[in-house]
Amino acid sequence: MAAHRVIILGGGFGGLYAARALRKAPVEVTLLDRRNFHLFQPLLYQVATGSLSPGDVCAPLRSILRRQKNTRVLLGDVSDLDPRTRKVILHDGASFDYDSLIVATGSESFYFGNDQWRVFAPSLKSVEEATAIRHKILYAFEAAERTTDVDERRAWLTFVVVGAGPTGVELSGALGEIARETLKHDFRAIDPTEARILLLDGCPRVLMTFPEDLSAHAERSLVGLGVRTRTGVLVTEIDPQGISFREHGGAVERLAARTVLWAGGVHVAGFGRILAQRTGTQTDPSGRLLVNPDLTLPGYPEIYVVGDLAKFAGPDGRPLPGVAQVAMQGGAYAARGILAHLEGHQNRRPFHYIDKGNLAVIGRASAVARIFGVRLHGLIAWLVWLFVHIMYLVQFENRVLVFIQWGFLYLTFSRGARLITGSPSDGAVPNREGPFETIGHEGPS
Repeated sequence: MAAHRVIILGGGFGGLYAARALRKAPVEVTLLDRRNFHLFQPLLYQVATGSLSPGDVCAPLRSILRRQKNTRVLLGDVSDLDPRTRKVILHDGASFDYDSLIVATGSESFYFGNDQWRVFAPSLKSVEEATAIRHKILYAFEAAERTTDVDERRAWLTFVVVGAGPTGVELSGALGEIARETLKHDFRAIDPTEARILLLDGCPRVLMTFPEDLSAHAERSLVGLGVRTRTGVLVTEIDPQGISFREHGGAVERLAARTVLWAGGVHVAGFGRILAQRTGTQTDPSGRLLVNPDLTLPGYPEIYVVGDLAKFAGPDGRPLPGVAQVAMQGGAYAARGILAHLEGHQNRRPFHYIDKGNLAVIGRASAVARIFGVRLHGLIAWLVWLFVHIMYLVQFENRVLVFIQWGFLYLTFSRGARLITGSPSDGAVPNREGPFETIGHEGPS
């Protein structure tokens, strides 16, 4: 009798934890991902701000799962599926049959219908985007050093982060440390500590998913790093020269800023929409699929949806957030559901999410945390944040490397991955006379 075929789509937290939970099961597991590595996304902002290199937060999927004899890893981009014949189809035309399917393809950045902003305000969902943001941040200081125009220099030294959730708070806090500590002695024509950093959000306060007292602590810490927060505002335009926004019901304000970074929201990626169409599953406004209590799709008990793709209510009746813990627990639960089915158990217990809390770091020795209901802030919360993130890195060598890097950063404020990769002209700006040029460039005489 052929082994039960399990296909897992996505090598993020949900897919990886599902694969690991099936390591001793009498099944044949195939993990499909468009990338050959697992990305530890909670630390991606540190790649974007030069604290870590991409290799510090990534681990090859084949290496992680090499000892699981019942598991194979394949590189491929899924484009479609046929739920009737239980087949997934890749962009290159290849297809794979499944008996059980776990979909954990994640989400992508959402610009609320303004996708043209993506060019001017990169988001932070992939390694490529992280290195592009790193380029954009560091190039801004270089361009400010070379220009002699006061207004132009001020625009280059103005940084705007849109979205005051954990990613936006951590990114703006890191920008404050870069300007006030890391680069303060590196330039001659400019003073990096004069950089303006603005954090925008439409909600009434930063870190809306945190208790109000921790949100207030976070905002005070950001102010101490030179970050100015503006909440209750709506972005109306982003272009190469800056950003426009307004308070609800107020007049539009314009800010000249050459560096705008997006942390404003996510929605379901392309395959999630295809899955909803093929199975007739209802979705919420952000595209998440409405799943059964056991994380399967209505009418398709062999298809599990976990992580950011799934719309599932927690114990308080509110939808579960799109965070790593939800994906990890969902992936492991789906694997247990498959095993229960193979053992002949028809009635599956509903998925129960255990909220272990949430964390956000603001800067050196400064963080906020809610751990199993206990609220922490400052140094203690920062130490908890360090420990949790070190332990959840999937490979031992990554833990060692990140621990060493953080040790140097704590002692010296040095960011060893402070590299501007690619062509300097990638940071080119339009001038009044037409084509793009690099600030301060002079042609041959």
